[in-house]
Amino acid sequence: MSKDKQPSGGGTIALNKKARHDYFIEERFEAGLSLQGWEVKSLRAGKVQIVDSYILLKNDDAFLFGALITPLPTVSTHFVADPTRSRKLLLHRYEINKLIGAVERKGYALVPTALFWKNGKIKLEIGIAKGKKEHDKRQSIKQRDWDRQKARILRK
Repeated sequence: MSKDKQPSGGGTIALNKKARHDYFIEERFEAGLSLQGWEVKSLRAGKVQIVDSYILLKNDDAFLFGALITPLPTVSTHFVADPTRSRKLLLHRYEINKLIGAVERKGYALVPTALFWKNGKIKLEIGIAKGKKEHDKRQSIKQRDWDRQKARILRK
């Protein structure tokens, strides 16, 4: 394979930039997703949105809610595709136990931060996060602007 060609489905599918703005993300986990065939095809086409999605823990399992995967027009006519259905996250037992501990005992939230390909499989990056207050968000914006100005000055 030549250097300019990427393997099919390489890299990031979707990012949740709003999560980095609204939360302090303290720890990250990588989870697999239980998907149907039409969903994988839509993800290959980039028809996904995870901005308004969230993760809930039910019966010792983790589920992704609110992620919008738009079906392609080529989906079978006799199959009804639900774009916002809940999807099970595939995690090890010790990872689920750690997430349950963080959410129930420490008051953290579980936020999807990125959707990407890894070894031909679709993975979801989960962040254990604390919510930011309004003054924290303003401070983050000021810091980002200052970093940009420093980069401009150093370039000149």
